[in-house]
Amino acid sequence: MATQAISALTSSFSSLSFSSQISKKPAHSVSFSFSKSTRFPSLVVASSAVADSDVETEDLKKLVKSRLPGGFAAQTIIGTGRRKCAIARVVLQEGSGKIIINYRDAKEYLQGNPLWLQYVKTPLATLGYENSYDVFVKAHGGGLSGQAQAVSLGIARALLKVSDSHRTPLKQEGLLTRDSRVVERKKPGLRKARKRPQYSKR
Repeated sequence: MATQAISALTSSFSSLSFSSQISKKPAHSVSFSFSKSTRFPSLVVASSAVADSDVETEDLKKLVKSRLPGGFAAQTIIGTGRRKCAIARVVLQEGSGKIIINYRDAKEYLQGNPLWLQYVKTPLATLGYENSYDVFVKAHGGGLSGQAQAVSLGIARALLKVSDSHRTPLKQEGLLTRDSRVVERKKPGLRKARKRPQYSKR
């Protein structure tokens, strides 16, 4: 019986044929052929955008100097706003609603942030003067958020010099209140103003 089983196995193995050649390429291989004449496009950094922004800044500087003879201090409708470490000096003139901050368009200067732009436009929108006055601002100190809120307070204070009747609607919106909140100072022995090191009992 054992010899018959062994002979049956050997006959079955002999009937099977294995291919000794295995294809080296996979079934779904993708071949790329690059000729020596193939040239890849080289990356060229265009400086046209930078040049355009410089030209626009120069044009805005000329516009501000022509509209404000004698500088900011010589103007009559002026207001100063502060927030945190930011200070903004604002001048209003009758115009079409342009807002220029540090010789740059407000949308560009505030990086298109809708909240910061809303801070700047709220005082004029409250009185319906969005397209009635041009706003010229010199701002320094702090960050863009603090500067935007300082500009808002400066515009509101300048509008009071246009007419004292503007006080009531501006005050109802809280635009004449100087926000005195600042970063709390660090305390000795603490990580920050309130944060303490982790306490270990043992």
